[in-house]
Amino acid sequence: MNEDRISGNWKQFKGKVKEQWGKLTDDDVDVAEGKRDQLVGRIQERYGYGKDQAEKELKEWEDSNQYKW
Repeated sequence: MNEDRISGNWKQFKGKVKEQWGKLTDDDVDVAEGKRDQLVGRIQERYGYGKDQAEKELKEWEDSNQYKW
């Protein structure tokens, strides 16, 4: 999925992202807006994870929701 398409579908997935990572604020999710690396960074910040842990959780979420960047 290309970045334009991700950004276009981002509104659909915003709720799912916040459901999964409840510590993320609306601003966190808005900043990420379909950009995987931004979302990983926000997850790291809010949860105190290392990059590997944030990447792992995001990958598991992507797989379970059939969401591809």
